[in-house]
Amino acid sequence: MLRPLRLRRKRLQKRRSRRSNPFSIFDCATVEEKAIRLVAGLGNPGPEYAATRHNIGFMVADQLAAQFGSTWEKSAKWDALSAKCGAVFLIKPMSFMNRSGYPLFAVAQFYKIEPEQMLVVLDDLALPLGRLRLRGGGGSGGHNGLESIIMQFGTEEIPRLRIGIGEAPREGSVDYVLSRFFDEEKPLVGSTINRALEAVKCAIDNGLVSAMNTFNKTEEI
Repeated sequence: MLRPLRLRRKRLQKRRSRRSNPFSIFDCATVEEKAIRLVAGLGNPGPEYAATRHNIGFMVADQLAAQFGSTWEKSAKWDALSAKCGAVFLIKPMSFMNRSGYPLFAVAQFYKIEPEQMLVVLDDLALPLGRLRLRGGGGSGGHNGLESIIMQFGTEEIPRLRIGIGEAPREGSVDYVLSRFFDEEKPLVGSTINRALEAVKCAIDNGLVSAMNTFNKTEEI
């Protein structure tokens, strides 16, 4: 009777030794995290949108590529720029924000990447400037780029890193998200991008839960 129990223990040990990161829910079940294989920074292409609030996902992606010494390449297979950061794919959709899901879905299909293995980096005007929020899934929160991705993949279970760009004025959010940061905001924006880079790298190296526990904490900003 002991032999099957030993076999089960060995199988459990093998599962725990994989790259996936186990974590407990309510102390009664164990779920395995899937390693991040693709990081997508969202934004709009073109010099007129460069450095705007809506493009902070692009800014993080550019900094990450620079840290790894990677160069962006344009493929005829999909409307996106791609780079490699070690074993992880880095993607900037060039389809404009509202259609971000189309090239991202094409890349994921080609490389057989599951939604849970992606990390989407995007702006969030519901968060104070400088605040980070990592989540394993959920709705779009009114963000058209994330909504496009959810629609294309057919699931809300897509990890994302939201970066606060500050609340929009009452006049409307469209002009606000397409505006550039004020000079007095730029030092905070720079430090926020650096923290977002660390959050992405933590999620890749240690898993999403570890990154959430570290970077979702409220800091003095």
